[in-house]
Amino acid sequence: MTDRRTTALALLADLVCVVIFCTIGRRSHAEGLSVAGVADTAWPFLTGTAVGWLAARAWRRPLSLTPTGVLVWVCTVAVGMVLRKLSGQGVAVSFVIVASLVTALLLLGWRGAVTALRHRQIQRT
Repeated sequence: MTDRRTTALALLADLVCVVIFCTIGRRSHAEGLSVAGVADTAWPFLTGTAVGWLAARAWRRPLSLTPTGVLVWVCTVAVGMVLRKLSGQGVAVSFVIVASLVTALLLLGWRGAVTALRHRQIQRT
């Protein structure tokens, strides 16, 4: 089991990654960067991230690349796209591909970096 601080920081990292993804997407499509605009774009994916945390029981191993990170990532994209479709937002194939790749880079990337740093620290001792 992981301490509460690590769990909270891991959850925060995932949520920040999703907001970053949505902010970059809005900016690249010349949409407004207001808090309301980013929130409108982000809520389906943030909901997916929450579902992923619950499905993976991520609080047990929040830094784990697999299965935690992979399940959080898959749920973020899958639930996010379903909610976007249900709410009348776009889900073009090209968007699904880009969203899948960028969120994988962000949600799995920070976990991979933490894992690499931890292994490096262990090797130094």
